[in-house]
Order: sequence, then C-alpha cells, then structure tokens
Amino acid sequence: MAKSIADNTDLRLKTVLHVLTEGVWSGGSLNAGEVLAEATARVPFSEHEATLLSGGIPRGHKTLTSATAKLVKAGWLVKGRSGWTITDDGMRATVAFPDADSFATALDAGTPVPADVAIPPAPAPAPAAKAAPAKKAPAKRTPAKKAADAVGKAAKAIEDAIEDAVEPVVKAVRSRKAAPKTAAKAAPKAEAPAVETFPQPEAVAVAGDFNTILGAPENWAPQYDEAQLTLDALDQLWKISADLPAGSYTFKIALNRSWDENYGAFGTFDGPNHELHHDGGTVTIRYDHRTRDITIN
Repeated sequence: MAKSIADNTDLRLKTVLHVLTEGVWSGGSLNAGEVLAEATARVPFSEHEATLLSGGIPRGHKTLTSATAKLVKAGWLVKGRSGWTITDDGMRATVAFPDADSFATALDAGTPVPADVAIPPAPAPAPAAKAAPAKKAPAKRTPAKKAADAVGKAAKAIEDAIEDAVEPVVKAVRSRKAAPKTAAKAAPKAEAPAVETFPQPEAVAVAGDFNTILGAPENWAPQYDEAQLTLDALDQLWKISADLPAGSYTFKIALNRSWDENYGAFGTFDGPNHELHHDGGTVTIRYDHRTRDITIN
C-alpha cells in the first residue's frame, strides 16, 4: 500500500475505475457510495485517513470524493443523477497505465490514453472442476456489499409498507363491486380527493455548518428541533425555509435525528456533503424521500 495520503488517493482512484470496469463485465451496477466503499475496502484508510472530520466523514473518504473530479476531467468517468459510469477511455486507462505511479502521472498531466490500447475484455470463466467442489465458508461481506444489503432491506421494507397500505384499498374496491345494485340508489357521499402517500421517516433534518444560524446549539447536529424539516402532506416533500447570510455552506440530510441514515450529494447514502452557495436572504431546502433528491431555491 502507498505511504502518503496523495499516493493512497491515487491508488483508490485507479481502484474506482477497476470496480466500475468489473461492473461492466458482470452487467451489474453500483451506486456512487458503493463504488467508493469498495475502493476504500480494497485500499484501506491509514489511521490518519480514518480520522473523522466535523461532518462525521473520514478524512480519506472526503479526499477521495473530491479527487474523483480528476477522473471526470480526464474523460474517464461520468457522474450522473442515476450513478457513476465509466467511459471506454476510463476502461482503457486501467490497461494503458497499469501501475499506480504511471496512472497518477498520466492523470495529473492530462495524458491521453494511447489510441492503440484496446478496451480490456472480461476475463474468461474458470474451467469447471471435475471433482465435486468442497463447501465454501460464507464469504465475508465487503463494505460495498453491506451497503447494498442495507439498501435492499430498506427497499423491501418500503415495498412491504406499500403493500400493507394498498391491500385495504383493494379489499374495499372489491367489496363495493360485490355490493347489491339496490345500494346504488342511495345518494353518494362526497369524498375528499385522495392524496398519494409514501412511507416516510419519523424525522428529517438538515445537518450542516449553518445549524447555529437556525438557532441550534451546535452545527452538524441532526438531533435538534431547529434542524428539522416539515413534511408537506400534499406533495410528500420535506421542507425548511430560513434566512441565511451570503456565503458558502455544506450540509447533509439526516434521518430520525441521528447519523445512522444520511444522504449527501446525488442522494448517495453516507455520501459527500451538499454544497450551498447563497447570495443571502431566504432559502428553502426540499427533500424527497422517494428519490433522495434535494432541491434548493
């Protein structure tokens, strides 16, 4: 493993491209948070890099997240709202610059990938063994797998909640269809328009470096009332409005008054901080728990 933070970061950037390339080969997909988690699992943080910053994010994680901008600038990575995508040049770069030093030098200097370098093909599957395979011990879950499992469990819980909410409605509709025709003679009662609902957390907070401006005792603290958003039942959006002085701010969305579940840029679980560059005056932050999207105006 490399010695300095810069060397470690360059090695993790190369690993990010390897992880994304493997995803192309397998036909699977990982979100940005899972890609970063897998890269840091393969190239672990040093003790200094593991130090938590004020936002509860490891120093090395924040450094790596910022450094991925170099991959975008080189044309090797595309960041979108739906996730990260490696380009053909990004896949070719893993072959053209095979070691960490040549990779870092090419990335910093903006060296293009040589035109004669082909896209690396997927490795050939290993031949099947003739003997009956021995039972394997359960594989240890990597941080990326743990994150994927957590997301899967959350999605299953949401599906179950939606099913529980829909089933009574379905039963009611079926009952009305089976009712005798004489019931139709009664004067219909006016009903309020239905409002689409979605399973929501108990609380949503904006935790950042401006919480004290909102009246909270300290910054980056999602447990205080002053940091909480309010759910609008009509559009199912969590909202908070506040007057902020002109300046640049950073924040994340934290659920249920803790850091156990939080979302950063691109709606990434435990992802990098959101940035807010404000001219001064009233600002409104909206959070959509269905998509994890955050809008500011």
